[in-house]
Amino acid sequence: MTKTLTVRKIGNSYGVILGKEAMTELGVEAGDTLFVVKTPDGIRLTAYDPDFAEALDAGRDYMRRHKNALRELAR
Repeated sequence: MTKTLTVRKIGNSYGVILGKEAMTELGVEAGDTLFVVKTPDGIRLTAYDPDFAEALDAGRDYMRRHKNALRELAR
């Protein structure tokens, strides 16, 4: 999907307006949060927080490696 967006002044800030197709593609609705991620090619808008996903993966890895200790603690 390639579309152009126009940057507009909104009060003291600037913004872009996403069309319905872009909102559907991102899986978001009005009021949802988008995350701006800097990449080597520019920026990327995403509906999920990549830092949170990384922390979640680290937690899952920890729980997998220490499942016996965590099972004992749960008793």
